[in-house]
Amino acid sequence: MSNKRRKPYILGINFGGHDTSAALMTGGQLVAACAQERYDLVKHSREFPRDAIQDCLSIASINIDQVDLVAYSNDNKHLIRERYLRPALTSDSRLNFLFNDIDHLVAFNSIENKIKDETGYQGEICQFRHHICHLASAYFPSGFDECLLVSYDGMGEWETGLLGIGENGQITVKDESNQFPNSLGLVYSAFTHYLGWRHHCDEGIVMGLAPYGNPEELIPGSDRSYMSLLDEMIVSQNRYSYHVDQSWVAYYDQRDKWVSDKFVELMGPRREPESEVLPHHMNLASALQKRLETLVLDQLRHARNDFGFSRLALSGGVALNCSMNGKIEASGIFDEIFVAPGSGDDGLAIGSCFLAHNKLVGGLKPAKNNDYYLGSRASDKELVDAVENSGLNYSKPPDLFNLTAQNLVDGKIVAWFQGSAEFGPRALGNRSILARPFPADIKDHINARVKFREYFRPFAGAILEEQQDHYFNISQPSPHMLIACQALPDKQKEIPAVCHVDGSCRIQSVNPGDNLKFYQLIQAFYELTGIPVILNTSFNVKGQPIVNTPIQAIETFKNTMIDCLVLGEYLFEKSDD
Repeated sequence: MSNKRRKPYILGINFGGHDTSAALMTGGQLVAACAQERYDLVKHSREFPRDAIQDCLSIASINIDQVDLVAYSNDNKHLIRERYLRPALTSDSRLNFLFNDIDHLVAFNSIENKIKDETGYQGEICQFRHHICHLASAYFPSGFDECLLVSYDGMGEWETGLLGIGENGQITVKDESNQFPNSLGLVYSAFTHYLGWRHHCDEGIVMGLAPYGNPEELIPGSDRSYMSLLDEMIVSQNRYSYHVDQSWVAYYDQRDKWVSDKFVELMGPRREPESEVLPHHMNLASALQKRLETLVLDQLRHARNDFGFSRLALSGGVALNCSMNGKIEASGIFDEIFVAPGSGDDGLAIGSCFLAHNKLVGGLKPAKNNDYYLGSRASDKELVDAVENSGLNYSKPPDLFNLTAQNLVDGKIVAWFQGSAEFGPRALGNRSILARPFPADIKDHINARVKFREYFRPFAGAILEEQQDHYFNISQPSPHMLIACQALPDKQKEIPAVCHVDGSCRIQSVNPGDNLKFYQLIQAFYELTGIPVILNTSFNVKGQPIVNTPIQAIETFKNTMIDCLVLGEYLFEKSDD
């Protein structure tokens, strides 16, 4: 019993919106974190994370009765008061929203009963505010004892971001003035929807499109530029707050209507999904990205001056925008930045665990943690059964790393499945599709015939950490593929398949301590080519979550133009004919 009190198990749950998830902590250490989408195969799943919870428990070899505390990543009393009751007192439209959304209100009010009914857990449940969970998810793994903490996303309970400081293991909120409908995340989602993609899902596509556009071009049929529209739509009010002009957007009053009639009158109708992407769309994406970066950098400069901290820990869904993060890193405002690997709402489960640990035990301090291989891990039997039942020819070569590196050198596309799944949206070398970083058209081949996605979307470069200064202009490692930086001009010709149209690259710095097998593979490729970089993208196709199991890996291999699959120690190769 004393051991249980000394090292309690804390289960973090994110539910009530998109990207539902679970995380498990004991002794102040994360032991598992899983997103529900990997099990129900619905990207950004909104379902109760029962499968994610069960896998977290299985990874730790415990059952729900051994969980000492459940941490939930919303404060629903705060949510009901701020999202529903207070606005309804002053706005007829929000009063109508309350009545139309009554089922959601009731569900939020009964969330603890929902958790207990779904899991069988009967103990205490702690609720923590959404954005404080975001801040915690970045602060505690950052290793920064003292730092600035910032989150930006679509919306928490009512806030759309928080600014705080972390000191000696404690989080103090310094500004919470940005509240719905003033939301950088929701404006980005509104534009994503208008541009023909899925809101709360495809914002990264818009980010990738932005470098193709010119924000200073004039809007067709107008005497104003795209940039002037964005400057009018999102206006800085003081050091930390901004205002979104509601005449241009519609998400405040109407669910699933993202931009206003006034916006459509100026900009034209929404682009139909799968239709041609025109310069008009590129210019709009470019202006949106530039306005986001300018506003965030201005706020961070003020915060650096006001609070004096030289390090930044960043979180929230907007922090998945690696182009923005790259501008922050390159600005020199901070000596070092840390971006939470689970910056989206899936990471809230992790943040709630940290907060609950400090509530239950206390004394937790930030500790550098790059190990986000916290998800599903196939047992030896599960892996062997999948291999033997695949119906495919396979081998178990003793020189797997050298053979795989040679396949990459020969221009083959390799799927790489190892160990535990990564937590967060980035494949970091355990659930990856890999290729050589040259020539440039290998990017087109993977987009069209492997990933089945838009031609303009870029790919990340995974590089041996000790070599990154020779290839990229960045002053720190980027282990979680969340910072874009400029490739050095004389190196872009060596690695064109991982360089975007503007010369940028989202890099993953790989060292043997974080992922030994992936490091050894890149090292083998380096020895063959003299280039310490390989193309790395997530092991999935457009619209599907990253593969989670050996069976899913084999099926994706069968149904795409991937040439080779490395599944643990096993190698599958398609014949050239």
